[in-house]
Amino acid sequence: MTDRHHVLQADVATERPAPAMNVAGHPFVENDSRLAWAATASALGMTDDARQALVRELDDAVRSVDGTGFVVTPFTRCPVVSDELGFSADGGVWVKDETGGVGGSQKARHLFTILLHLRAMELLGHLPERPRLAIASCGNAALAAATLARAARWPIDVFVPTWMSDGFGDRLDSLGATIHRCPRRDDDPPGDPAMLRFREAVAGGSVPFTVQGPENALCLDGGRTIGWEIGAQMVDPAGPGALDAIFVQVGGGALAACLGSALGESVPMCAVQAEGCAPLDRGLRRATGVDDPAQAWGRIMTPWTDPTSLADGILDDETYDWLGVLDAVNASGGSSIVASEANIVAAHELARRSGLDVSPTGSAGLAGLLEVQSAPTPGFDASSNVAVVMSGVER
Repeated sequence: MTDRHHVLQADVATERPAPAMNVAGHPFVENDSRLAWAATASALGMTDDARQALVRELDDAVRSVDGTGFVVTPFTRCPVVSDELGFSADGGVWVKDETGGVGGSQKARHLFTILLHLRAMELLGHLPERPRLAIASCGNAALAAATLARAARWPIDVFVPTWMSDGFGDRLDSLGATIHRCPRRDDDPPGDPAMLRFREAVAGGSVPFTVQGPENALCLDGGRTIGWEIGAQMVDPAGPGALDAIFVQVGGGALAACLGSALGESVPMCAVQAEGCAPLDRGLRRATGVDDPAQAWGRIMTPWTDPTSLADGILDDETYDWLGVLDAVNASGGSSIVASEANIVAAHELARRSGLDVSPTGSAGLAGLLEVQSAPTPGFDASSNVAVVMSGVER
C-alpha cells in the first residue's frame, strides 16, 4: 500500500466479465465486477448482496453529510464552448461534469473504494481496530476525504501547506478532521512538506486515504468508474459515438491515469498542465528513449520549483501517477500539453460563460484544448468530437 511505485492494472480484479454499464445506475454497484475492493471482499466470503448493501449504506451516510451521493454524472455536448471554438453541429466539445459530485469534484470517487475496502475488512473481521486515515492536500481531495471520514465516523489527519486559507481550514474542522500545517523543516528533502509529513504518518500506522496511486493504488480503482461511464455514455443514443480526444487536467495525475486505464486505446489522452507547474511534461520528455522509465523514477520525475497558476489545484510539484499517464498517452496516441496561463484564465472564463460552476482548476483541461485550437494549425476540424472533464466546483 505504501510502495511509491505501486500501480493498479485495469480490469484484473476478478475473472468475471465486466457488464455493459447502465448509464442510469449507481457507479459502484454497476462496476462491482471490475473493482478490486469487491474482488477482495468476494474472495473472503462477502456475497454480492452484502457488497451492494455496503455500498448503499455508505452512500446514504455520505448523503447525510454532503447532501449528495455517488451518481452517474452528466456527459453532454456544450453548445457555448463548441460554438466559440468553431465546431459544427456534427462535432463539438463534450463535457463530463463532476462538479455536482460528492464534495464538488471527482476526488471522492477515488477515495470511496478505499473506504469500501476498509469497511468490508471490518465486517469480515479482518480489521479489529480502526487506524487513523491520513491525506496530504488543501483542496478538493482534502474536502472529499474529510467528508467520507465524517460519514464513516473514522478519524482522519489532513496534512496541509502553511498557506492554506483559514476559511478552508474551518470547513475541514467542521467535518471533524484534524489539521496539521506543515512548514518546511531545515532537514527536509526536496518536495512538498505536507506530503513528507503524510508519509511519516503512514509509516507510523495510518492508512493512506489519498488520491495518489503510488501511495494507495485502491484510489485508482474508484477513479476508473468515471472513464467507464464516459465509455458507456459515448455509445448511448445521446452521445457522440466516438471521441477524437479527451483533455484532462493533471496535478498528481490520478484522474488522467484512471481515465486512460478505463478508456484504453480508443480515445487519445491529452494530459494538460499549466506552464507554471509542468513536471509531467518535463518528465515525459526525459523518459523519451528510456527502456524502463519506472527504474529511472528519481531522474525522470523530480519536484517542480515554485509552482504557480490560477489553477492552484493542479500545482502538485510532482506528478505522482506519471507512469499511468505515460502509459495512457503512449497507448492511445495522445499527447502532453502545457497550457499558457492566458489560456488557463480564458478557459475558466469560457466555462463560466457556458453555465458551468467550475473552478480554474476544474476547467484546466479545456485550457489544453484552447492551446491546441489556437496553434497555427488547429488540432481538430469542425466535425471533430472532443471531451473535457470539468471537476472542481467554484468556491
